[in-house]
Amino acid sequence: MATIFIRMDTLLLQARSSEKQRLPGFNRMVNLLKELSKSDRLYHKALSWAYLGIILERQSSFETTPMAIHDCGFTGTEPLDCFTKAIQLADNEPAVLNRLAKLFQIMGKHEMAIGTASMSLDVDPDHVTNVASYHTRARVHTSLYMRDLTRCKQGSSTMPERSLLEKAKDDLDQVIKSTPSLRAYMDLGQVCYYMGVDAIKESFAVNEEWINQALIYFSKALECDLGSILPELQLLRGKCLKVKGEESNAVECFKRSIEMERDGSRNSQAFRWLLETYILWYCQGGPMKRGAILNEVDTWVSLVLNKFDNRSITSEIRTVSHIYTHELLDLCKGTIKEGKISLSRLCFSMFPTTVTDNQSYTESTD
Repeated sequence: MATIFIRMDTLLLQARSSEKQRLPGFNRMVNLLKELSKSDRLYHKALSWAYLGIILERQSSFETTPMAIHDCGFTGTEPLDCFTKAIQLADNEPAVLNRLAKLFQIMGKHEMAIGTASMSLDVDPDHVTNVASYHTRARVHTSLYMRDLTRCKQGSSTMPERSLLEKAKDDLDQVIKSTPSLRAYMDLGQVCYYMGVDAIKESFAVNEEWINQALIYFSKALECDLGSILPELQLLRGKCLKVKGEESNAVECFKRSIEMERDGSRNSQAFRWLLETYILWYCQGGPMKRGAILNEVDTWVSLVLNKFDNRSITSEIRTVSHIYTHELLDLCKGTIKEGKISLSRLCFSMFPTTVTDNQSYTESTD
């Protein structure tokens, strides 16, 4: 029940709902967690303190502190103290520590997640009975690498440490030994991909053996249940094939990824990779004639505009325009000459319709 309330409050926060809408559920949540903290079951008791820490972090989103915090005796309680108490209660209990580590991972508390998972492994280092700790720690290390890589691309940080990928791979190797699964194969394949590719531009391989290994893991993921219908898997395969120079195969993977995505999805990366490939083919020559490329571009731009969230598509086209400014302009000119204007309309959508309208400007730059 507490999980449901927290999820509901998260959705209301994301929707920028008013305090009046959030307050009743927030107060009920605090009262529920106070009762849960008195439970005789260690699992419930430890989790209640972790959830309470998350809730207390959100009290600053209200103009005044919700009364339930005062009524339940949590006035002045620091969220970090709640997290610490949860970890102390779970000491020497791998199952509880694993649940806390997973919760911290989901909430983006990476250092706490790694520390809690490591505590669990100190108690039970067996990769068969305690595989969850290895997998959680691996995913956190991968998330830290991806976070630092994104900051590096934005110019606000240095290159991420390769040791994060190495640590993730070591943990995922233990996961594969005991419980091979779709998620494990995809995570390990992704780690191998970034170990073998030029991380900044992802345009060429620095170690093709790692790229080949990634493709092997992705092929094993395809054999798992649901592997054949995951768009993320097709995107990862396409990126590996593009780096290897097999661009025609990569294009097919990007197309499958787009087709598999649900309507209204914001996961539109495959479109960006597909468009970048067509841009390079159009400007530098490729396996298709220019006329055929223009037809393909118009067809897929029209498709994604009806399939994905418009703001997501605008963000992708903005990224492409920054990297391939002149090449994208040449492609737009080509489509206009052929009477195909879907790509040009999409490019114009990056700009605000009225500069004086602050709201429109904000929405167009989201």
